[in-house]
Amino acid sequence: MAVPIKNNKRKAEEMLQAWRAEMNDEIQEKVMARKTSQAYGGGIRFTRYLADWLKMMKPSVEATTYAAYEMTIMHKIIPYFDKTHPNLPLREVTAKHIQDYYTYELEVNVISPNTVIRRHANIRKALQYAYKTDLIKTNPADKVQRPKKNPFESIPYNGEEVEQLFKAVKGTDLELGVILAAFYGLRRSEAVGLRWDAIDFDRKVITIRHTVTQARVDGKFTEIAKDRTKTKSSHRSLPLVPPFEALLMKLKQKQAENRELCKKAIVRNTATMCM
Repeated sequence: MAVPIKNNKRKAEEMLQAWRAEMNDEIQEKVMARKTSQAYGGGIRFTRYLADWLKMMKPSVEATTYAAYEMTIMHKIIPYFDKTHPNLPLREVTAKHIQDYYTYELEVNVISPNTVIRRHANIRKALQYAYKTDLIKTNPADKVQRPKKNPFESIPYNGEEVEQLFKAVKGTDLELGVILAAFYGLRRSEAVGLRWDAIDFDRKVITIRHTVTQARVDGKFTEIAKDRTKTKSSHRSLPLVPPFEALLMKLKQKQAENRELCKKAIVRNTATMCM
């Protein structure tokens, strides 16, 4: 971009400073990449790198995402490579190594192609960072042939199976959650995460906007609550029909009685229904 010579010294200085800042950012990125490469000394094992990459990712992803990464990498991918290719250097990983792993999972462990595709995404992402930081010259995962994705086909319960389910949970703490999930088509996380502030008894509406899931993080099972649904389209409002309104009012009255009975001994979280 050309800058007029006269009466524009300030503009030229601003452009020069912006250019210098951009160059400094590029230099800093290259320096960090070089330091990462030097820290490993070019001889890091592939499985050690995967474990280190996983630790690095933990602060930057959601707990549920990290839990999925950890389960796949620490309990599936690393054990395979430690057994079949012990001490395999990161720089010597080839597309054949990765392809053999996918074949093993498909033919020996008989897992679904969709699961292999998800594991491929983890491996490729980890190796892409290694490529970006100059630990490897190319990403071997880019040369791998992924299996063909199988379309998801849901198999809903028939009437008889639903009746059997209702009988099995009748009178238990699970009854209301199961009935709500069956009638409204809720995910488990949505049924468990249903809160009182999502129920409008005046307008006769239930709004699905909270979820609660359980994930294993660093070897411990943890409940993860979110004030949002899995997807934007999952955030929805449903009619509160009379039978469920009666059940919910009964539950709310029971919780109020428990709070009065237990007083300070009860955990007070009035927003959550605690089914």
